[in-house]
Amino acid sequence: MKSRYIAYFLLLLVAVSCEPKLDDYTPSAGDADFTKYISLGNSLTAGYSNSALYTSGQSYSYANILAKQFQLVGGGDFVLPVVSNEDGLLAGKMKLGISTNCLGVASLGPIPAGGTPTGYPAAAMPIGYPVNNFGVPGAKSYHLVAPGYGNPDGLLVAPPTANPYFVRFASAPNTTILADAMAANATFFSLWIGNNDVLGYSTSGGMGDIITSQEMFTGALTTLVTNLTSNGAKGVVANIPDVTSVPFFTTIPYNGLVLTRQGQVDSLNIAYGSGAFGINFALGQNAFIISDPTSPIQMRQIKSNEFILLSLPQDSIRCKGWGSKKAIPGMYTLVESEVNAVKSATSAFNQTLKTLAETNDLAFVDVNAFLTNSKTGLVYDGIKFSLSYVTGGIFSLDGVHLTPRGNAIVANNFIEAINLKYNAGIPTVNVGDYPGLVFP
Repeated sequence: MKSRYIAYFLLLLVAVSCEPKLDDYTPSAGDADFTKYISLGNSLTAGYSNSALYTSGQSYSYANILAKQFQLVGGGDFVLPVVSNEDGLLAGKMKLGISTNCLGVASLGPIPAGGTPTGYPAAAMPIGYPVNNFGVPGAKSYHLVAPGYGNPDGLLVAPPTANPYFVRFASAPNTTILADAMAANATFFSLWIGNNDVLGYSTSGGMGDIITSQEMFTGALTTLVTNLTSNGAKGVVANIPDVTSVPFFTTIPYNGLVLTRQGQVDSLNIAYGSGAFGINFALGQNAFIISDPTSPIQMRQIKSNEFILLSLPQDSIRCKGWGSKKAIPGMYTLVESEVNAVKSATSAFNQTLKTLAETNDLAFVDVNAFLTNSKTGLVYDGIKFSLSYVTGGIFSLDGVHLTPRGNAIVANNFIEAINLKYNAGIPTVNVGDYPGLVFP
């Protein structure tokens, strides 16, 4: 019997000794050349986070994370248009802190970060050196090919025709983001653009912007990919997520009106005609009242497939009767017809992105599928993540942009797609090595 245990132990020892060791892993570029890497995109590429662009946010952008991993397989320097300020180029940065609401209740939540942002016009002063990261907060697909988008004079007209973030590093007033990117003569590129083509419309409740037409989107993306691959460079293209899946849209529940007293219920039901207009209240959770110009009374209860935006001033619900006695204004909601328009455009844009990647033999990252699959939660390096606001760990306090850990997760998705397409062996990053939200 003893000899059997000894034989079994020796068998295990041999099996373990034959397993490849982590130290034996040799990173490889495969069929790609990462000597000169550039990234093109919008705020997600730039490293915008917590409603601002600041130094550490830039350093934790998924593009900068990618560049560091590319350096393990022959990649060179990756130059950022550095923001020398942790308070942001422009005002608006948020942090977690304690605030007191209109009922006198103190709680943890997003508050202004304070500090001293660079501010305009200093924030738009040219940095004077070429960069590798061409991520421009606010840019839509067609802005990447628009002459004058970096012209400082365009900031002085209404509406502005230029972008202060691109003005900082544009090589000339009438250049384009694409032209400057092409001048870098890259061997590898990443392209993640299109979120803002639907996001501005969505975050304004369908009132402050329009969705880019499919024709304009396809034209811009075709121009981008055709040019970026014209010198033989390889690259990776990512699609865009369904923006209604991010915390900016999902944090405030449609049925967040909680009634705890029968007197409240009766009073509201009487005020709304005792069901005459299809509005009914009961004890417990109820759908909020929202503005609706098509209704005979210009308001109705929100549907379960519609959204209340994180931009809604929540003290207005607590103390001013919004959502119960008064309708929540349309700028703070995304109703069914608007949701359908966003989803339809996103689907069409993503088909364009996938087709262009396949046609040009590029790696493709399905970010939309990743976020969809993450709705039930995921685990990276032993850490649980979800799409929840604050506690989920992926999204920053603005509910749209990523935390450093969120950027690390996205970077790993890019790396996996690149490795698969180009037979490369680029190591992924340890997500736990990157910070999450900072709690007071």
